[in-house]
Amino acid sequence: MSKVLIVEDSAFYRQLLKEALHSRFPSMDIFEATDGEEALQKIETFLPNLIFMDIKLPGESGLELTKKIKSKHPNIIIIILTAYDIPEYREAAYQYNANYFLTKGSASKENILALVESILSDRRINHSGSKSENE
Repeated sequence: MSKVLIVEDSAFYRQLLKEALHSRFPSMDIFEATDGEEALQKIETFLPNLIFMDIKLPGESGLELTKKIKSKHPNIIIIILTAYDIPEYREAAYQYNANYFLTKGSASKENILALVESILSDRRINHSGSKSENE
């Protein structure tokens, strides 16, 4: 089973994303964190396959958090999902090894779900959460 962590300080946006993911992937385990400290605790506990990361978080920025996570867990896919489509943020996201950069204003629900489907398919995540044997 795939595991996703949503790191977002807006309860409204977390709920929207969670509902969208559950509608397409009902067996997906979805965890939530409102800041970097909570995110790091949940990563160590649940080790997600995929993380949706906001940039503007209380305390540590999502970009710095991405750098920390990728240094310790390079195989976790991180999608930066932010309201701020600023070239400097996009550049920093990729410099810190984020896998994708999406803006909340331009990424539709269907685009996000298609991306997740593609990621899970590419990584061949099966229902047990491990990669399939034919890799």
